[in-house]
Amino acid sequence: MSGRDSLRSRVYEAEHLAHRMFDRTSSSRLVQLAGASITLPPEARFASVGSVRDYVGRVLEMDVVTEQFTAAGIPVAVVERGGHRSAEYRRRPDGSREIAIPTSREGRWALRELVVLHELAHHFDDSGGPAHGVGFVHTLIALVGSVLGPEAAFVYRVVFADSGVL
Repeated sequence: MSGRDSLRSRVYEAEHLAHRMFDRTSSSRLVQLAGASITLPPEARFASVGSVRDYVGRVLEMDVVTEQFTAAGIPVAVVERGGHRSAEYRRRPDGSREIAIPTSREGRWALRELVVLHELAHHFDDSGGPAHGVGFVHTLIALVGSVLGPEAAFVYRVVFADSGVL
C-alpha cells in the first residue's frame, strides 16, 4: 500500500452506516435504499477467533473468490488481538499474512462477517493505493458481493457513493 490514507475515516463512517442497516432490519430483512426494495442477506456473527479462522479458510477456498482474487491462494492466519479498538490485517516481514481480531468483551463488535470481509479485502486489494483508498473500496464491494450476494454489494456501493468515497 502506498499514498496517504485520506479516505480512511470516510470509509469507516460509510461502513458503520452499512453495518447499522444490517443491524436494524426487521425479520423480513427488507430495506428501502436508493429507490429500490431489497432483501438483505443474513450476516454471520462469530463466537470466537477460531470460528473466524474457519470462516476465513472457507472464503479463501470459494470458487467465486479464487477466480476473482489472485491472493486467495495465499493463506491468512487469524489471531487474537489485545484491546478492543480495531481489527487489523497485517503483512508480516516474513511474508505471512494475518488478521488480528480483538477478543475482549468490548472488542466483540469485530466478530461479525462484514468486519472480517473488510480485513480480507485488504488481503485481496492489489491496487497499490492507500490502505482505504478507492481501489480498496472496489475490492471490498466485489468481495462483499461475491460472498454475501449482489444485494449486500448494492448497499455498499450506494453507501460509499453517498458518503463521497466513490
